[in-house]
Amino acid sequence: MFSLGGSPTVYTRPLARLIEQLQRLPGVGPKTAQRLAMYIIKRSETEVEALAQALLDAKKQVGLCKVCFHLSAEPICDICRHPQRDNDTICVVSDSRDVVAIEKTREYRGKYHVLGGVISPMDGIGPEQLTIEPLVRRVSQNQVKEVIIAISPSVEGETTTLYLGQLIKPFTRVTRIAFGLPMGGDLEYADEITLARALEGRREFN
Repeated sequence: MFSLGGSPTVYTRPLARLIEQLQRLPGVGPKTAQRLAMYIIKRSETEVEALAQALLDAKKQVGLCKVCFHLSAEPICDICRHPQRDNDTICVVSDSRDVVAIEKTREYRGKYHVLGGVISPMDGIGPEQLTIEPLVRRVSQNQVKEVIIAISPSVEGETTTLYLGQLIKPFTRVTRIAFGLPMGGDLEYADEITLARALEGRREFN
């Protein structure tokens, strides 16, 4: 018998350790972790080895694109290298998950820039911890016609949007997407139709 989370459990030590590790994943509670662990244990050794190898490969091989800072296994990501993407427009998002969400709409054909978070003094995150300087340099040194700011409408998101807008306005047109989301809603959880309409209804940054 092994203690998991401070209380007695019938799980043997290796299984308890697996459950503990799975609980570290975002959105995975004790019951979900136990269910996933049981599922993994019941799989064949070949399947489990494939899962473990995929985890290791992803950790070792996936880095950040040198241009837009989106997740990529190559120095420059597929979107930045795509010859049919519009070079005149850059959509600024806080996280790579937001790139995935916007791409699902199939409405946007420009390039991206991933900040790596939002300005949050309470969490010790200032502009210098984000990829803001490379963004300003990218916009100022290239003929970018529009920068679309697509950051989730939280207090921190609004702070980041206002900060970026003031920095970028001297170089090009700046717009922000129109949200059909409540304050504090996350971009990655919005459905494709809401996001598509938000892109279409973007407004000039004031």
